[in-house]
Amino acid sequence: MVDSLSLSFPVPRIKNIFFPPLYTGGQPKDSEFMALFLEGGAVGISYVLLDSERMDSYSALRSGDFIGSEPGVFAREFGSDDPVKNMLGLAALNAICRHVFTAADCRLDFATDSLGMLSVAAGDRVGMVGLFTPLIKRVQSAGAELVILEKRGDLIERFPEFPITMDKTVLRGCNKVLCTSITVCNNTIDDILANCDQDAQVAVIGPTAGYFPDPLFKRGVDIVGGTLVTDGDLFYRLISERERWGPSTRKFCFQKADYDGMPLE
Repeated sequence: MVDSLSLSFPVPRIKNIFFPPLYTGGQPKDSEFMALFLEGGAVGISYVLLDSERMDSYSALRSGDFIGSEPGVFAREFGSDDPVKNMLGLAALNAICRHVFTAADCRLDFATDSLGMLSVAAGDRVGMVGLFTPLIKRVQSAGAELVILEKRGDLIERFPEFPITMDKTVLRGCNKVLCTSITVCNNTIDDILANCDQDAQVAVIGPTAGYFPDPLFKRGVDIVGGTLVTDGDLFYRLISERERWGPSTRKFCFQKADYDGMPLE
């Protein structure tokens, strides 16, 4: 994706980069994301999914060392077994795609509710990959059956009232699957999709799904919903001050049924 886009759309260099502090025992909600800023205004977001063993390598990152660099260098390392490189790679990939959204005048859907596209109804069996607590009542109130797949076993004890499991095979038999975009960031997406029924409707949703959806659509995903930064300066201030991003972002959605493909010229 990066190579194809770069051939047709010159990509600006990195203008700035934001790293939140890394906490032991997990990141607080207001420090879960880092961001990479390009000249021209494009911004890419990535999760900070690092354990304490990566504290030294993360703490060694300096914003000034990235300024003026080509984002493609980092984006090509996305998918690495090194979680620090993977984090930087996803932010760079999202920033490049954000730049191309504007440069190619891409038609983005800001009106569709990516969650609503699943149209959950009575009789559905819904697989939720990642604990979307605010959405549980929405699914249950529709009369649908719900199963929740999580990597964190501690959540099973923390939320005994929810049907949480670590067994990926529970996704078999689900006709609708709501999947957090973290699965792309932590390289578990292929394993998840391998356990989904072939005719299941699958949505990948989250703030870091800021890329073109072509690779996911080829793998059987139907909906990709992400977050677009519309005001980079405001976003930088809000994320650095641990404030909500709302005024500086918009949610958008790609649907496989009406998607024309990634722009190549």
